[in-house]
Amino acid sequence: MSRQLTRSRELQNRAEKLLPGGVDSPVRAFRAVGGAPPFVERGNGAYLWDADGNRYIDYFGSWGPMILGHAFPPAVEAVQRVAAHSASFGASTAAEVELAELVVKAFPSIERVRFVSSGTEATMSAIRLARAFTGRKYVVKFEGCYHGHSDGLLVKAGSGVATFGIPGSAGVPEEIAGLTLALPFNSLLAVEAAFAEHRGQIACLIVEPVVGNAGCIPPEGGYLQALREIATREGAVLILDEVMTGFRVALGGAQELYGITPDLTTLGKIVGGGLPCAAFGGRVEIMKMLAPLGPVYQAGTLSGNPLAMAAGIATVGHLIEQRDEVYPALESLSAAVADGLAAEAAKAGVAMTTNRAGAMWTWFLTPGPVTDFATASSSDTAAFARFHGAMLDRGVWLPPSQFEAVFLGTAHTTDDIEQTIAAAKDAFAGVLAA
Repeated sequence: MSRQLTRSRELQNRAEKLLPGGVDSPVRAFRAVGGAPPFVERGNGAYLWDADGNRYIDYFGSWGPMILGHAFPPAVEAVQRVAAHSASFGASTAAEVELAELVVKAFPSIERVRFVSSGTEATMSAIRLARAFTGRKYVVKFEGCYHGHSDGLLVKAGSGVATFGIPGSAGVPEEIAGLTLALPFNSLLAVEAAFAEHRGQIACLIVEPVVGNAGCIPPEGGYLQALREIATREGAVLILDEVMTGFRVALGGAQELYGITPDLTTLGKIVGGGLPCAAFGGRVEIMKMLAPLGPVYQAGTLSGNPLAMAAGIATVGHLIEQRDEVYPALESLSAAVADGLAAEAAKAGVAMTTNRAGAMWTWFLTPGPVTDFATASSSDTAAFARFHGAMLDRGVWLPPSQFEAVFLGTAHTTDDIEQTIAAAKDAFAGVLAA
């Protein structure tokens, strides 16, 4: 099959004369999978339409937040209503309080919360708080986990830097990078060794409880609980980066799913219904160190902006009210498509490992198992590029990198699942069959 991409190619050529690489975020350039990146014109429910009129079943959902589908009507109506009064005030509104109440209801570990505009701001601020609270400087992160693009967190950050083969980022002084200890995910021995070597100097551990930026990698049994115990024993702050998992793998995120209580939590744009919004929050005694109560400064004119708050209230409110319907449906549909496609791969003799946590997963083109970034890196990325292109030609848009998670939402239907599995069967026979 082939798609007409005349308009998208024209737009890409124009963009490359104005934007670095023609994009405002690197993975959009399709460098890891090849081919021309479609320019999106609109979305509705589970579908995207590009500038040439091609329709796709969307399995990346703006990288996670479109859990209720594109243009979720209550969110659209709320944004339209609020926009008539202004897009920004730079002053407090009642909507901030209302959304904060919903977040705290869904995440009991969050006793106080602050809204920001991006996941990068949330994780950067959480780490600053942890350092202030403990009086320590070192940060433990895990290989393949991406916590935004602030200087100290780009060390072995998975996702985009993995896609482009970049070990970190130019422009980050080694003095800053040296304060980040990057350890293999799912290895408790490495964590114990780091605390032994830097005794009394580690401020926090920050972890994606389900890695989503090296592909989906769930924690092994007891791993997160052990991190909690080590952090408590060593007087360090445990930060769960739930930018991807929050409201997705369960209403209360991975901390609900796995029964873990962090000191601080970071949440991404799903909290704002897909608009530029994020949050960080946790224990009162840590959060009260934030200005204006304490000495840790963090500010933002667009923090808690009325458009994001309106969309967030509509989205999070719906998830809370309909949790008994939403999450079982997501689990059922996710299992059907993840397992169904894996079964077709097995029939075609394609080496594949499927990792899934709720409504996020990855099909790794490797025999597996995949338990950390090193094993994820054994995937056949060239084969994935061919698979991605073949699926796109058949109207299924997967994340354009082997090192990204797939996301599904409530707008997907059983017909979408059947079409996806049929497209994969076709793709395997055409480009990947042994």
